[in-house]
Amino acid sequence: MKILICVIWLMTVTGMEGYCRSVSDSLVVVFWNLENFFDHVDQGTGESDKEFSSYGSRHWSRKKFQTKCDAVAKSIMWMGDRYGRMPDLIGLAEIENKGVLTKLLRTTVLRKHDYGIVHHDSGDRRGIDVAILYRKSVMRLESESLKTPETDGQKLATRDILHAGMCLADSSRLDFIVNHHPSKYGGEKESEGRREAAMTALKELCDSLENEHVIAMGDFNDTPDAGSFEIIEGTLVNKGLPLHERGEGTIRYEGKWDLIDMFMVSPSLAGKTRMEVCRIPFLMTWEKKHPGEKPLRTYSGPRYIGGVSDHCPIVLKIGL
Repeated sequence: MKILICVIWLMTVTGMEGYCRSVSDSLVVVFWNLENFFDHVDQGTGESDKEFSSYGSRHWSRKKFQTKCDAVAKSIMWMGDRYGRMPDLIGLAEIENKGVLTKLLRTTVLRKHDYGIVHHDSGDRRGIDVAILYRKSVMRLESESLKTPETDGQKLATRDILHAGMCLADSSRLDFIVNHHPSKYGGEKESEGRREAAMTALKELCDSLENEHVIAMGDFNDTPDAGSFEIIEGTLVNKGLPLHERGEGTIRYEGKWDLIDMFMVSPSLAGKTRMEVCRIPFLMTWEKKHPGEKPLRTYSGPRYIGGVSDHCPIVLKIGL
């Protein structure tokens, strides 16, 4: 009965023609850390909120915010052309609030598309969260939940892990999990326990799901060979490991690429999925000090340069 209701809902919302179009043998999923995607209003929620305001140290204005929205939208449209279809689901990190996503979808070319939003405010000290955009003509949000990493029974003041259960038009279900694990701020060894706590929370969340088709994505602030990934072994298959072994990465530091953004999937999906790093040509710039291309950021130090992020997005192609 639950499956039947899901199918009828999609037929009602999109019409029979839209329903038939949404049944596909593949999906395109994207994850992207948008690096400080703040609006331009100081709402008094913390130092980062003040910093990214018209009167803050970044002099973050309405025009700069809209420029970033337009660049993100243009990039998603470029991906739609590159992969033959608009991304069906987009996991995002470093989002200030639901409002920035609403403006992204309403004030750019993305208003022509049918993306819905999944977002919850977290207890992160910087005031940044994870979120999901999804195509409502392709999938229906069936359930959502949060998981907060803990140490010694105390919740960490970090990003919550966001889970969304999606019902596809053919009645199958996929569970998507978006992560942004604690950074190495304060030292790699000193912060390692916080990333292990986040990975433990991810494993517990996966174990609690009845569905065997799980896709976890995110900025894990560690490369796939880090010890914290041993916690999830046997539960999820890391699609980023082969790319890491080939020297590919999503961020470039001192001339070296590191893969800290990745997808992990249930064993049932391992053979049906392929991950790649997406290099968007107009969001890459040449680095002189360490010759080579790197992602074009919004700021280079205190200087505004008009890019989007220091992370490249990643893409997962799913064959159903």
